[in-house]
Amino acid sequence: MEQLPSSNAVLSVEGRSGVALAGVALAGIAFTEANANPAPAYISPTAEGADTRAGLKNTIFNFIPPIMIAAVVLFWAYGPRSWIENPWSIVATSALISAFVQGLEYLNERHSGWRLNRKEFATDLFYVILGSTAIAWCTAKLADDPLRAVKQSLGITTDWAMHMPFVVQVALVVFLIEFGQYWMHRAMHNWTPLWLTHAPHHHITQLNAMKGYVGNPIELFLISLSIVALFDLPDAAVFCALNVLNVISTFAHANVRSDPPKFYSLFFTTIRHHSLHHSVGYEDTRCNYANSLILIDRVFGTYREGESAIVGQDERKRLSIPQQFLFPFQPVFARFRAKPAAN
Repeated sequence: MEQLPSSNAVLSVEGRSGVALAGVALAGIAFTEANANPAPAYISPTAEGADTRAGLKNTIFNFIPPIMIAAVVLFWAYGPRSWIENPWSIVATSALISAFVQGLEYLNERHSGWRLNRKEFATDLFYVILGSTAIAWCTAKLADDPLRAVKQSLGITTDWAMHMPFVVQVALVVFLIEFGQYWMHRAMHNWTPLWLTHAPHHHITQLNAMKGYVGNPIELFLISLSIVALFDLPDAAVFCALNVLNVISTFAHANVRSDPPKFYSLFFTTIRHHSLHHSVGYEDTRCNYANSLILIDRVFGTYREGESAIVGQDERKRLSIPQQFLFPFQPVFARFRAKPAAN
């Protein structure tokens, strides 16, 4: 533990000589004046320049998330029609966002203990591909398409949504997705069957740009559900909203030293908020449920301030991909193992 310097000086004066007393008084005055007007500390130009560069670097990194969101909105609002109308554009932009933020981890990492290695990268990449293929297909075929069919059979129309300003359309999609995810996520932390599907995501022992994709496939499907398909909206607005959520969520999982300004962190989830949600203690995870829109937590009383550099569950046991897939069925396996023991 660092020791603080003593703040009290004890002067011992022996004898009753007036000269001695006067000397002590003069010495005390000199001591007081010297401490009241200390000599300015010398700061070398090199150190001062390094501090300036570090401060500038932090400022730039702090503003990257809001700048990226603005860039995403501008792209989908004013980009070339051939790009905007191409369904592969959303795949390309999502991949670019993940790759860019992943690269930032090497330029300005937040915690050395979260430094990405080959094993972690391979696992993360596997789940990115899984989420973009199998999970996306299941969501479309088992949720979105049936929802559109019900909407059509009931004659539900939301033509008014097509006439809203583009930014409002994007905000609507962001809210619809995040509001549903918030309640699904909160339920996963409060009901054991759902927690078993979500727990593998909390067994990650470090946070990185692609960690938001990691989890049991059942949970990944459940968390992807939304009612956006009930609304008549242009694809560009939906794709833009997905990219905006991708930017926020990726930074919220990334090992990047970036603390966005208050106007951002008031509404959107940051790594500080989400790292606390990934705390080691289970009860400590029951906060900051919003994947991207932390404002929802603030409204519903589940917001908690803080940050955690240590993440994981069950004594920070890292699960392999097969273990993550099988984790929800642990109670079933335990029951079968208990039967022979009972006999």
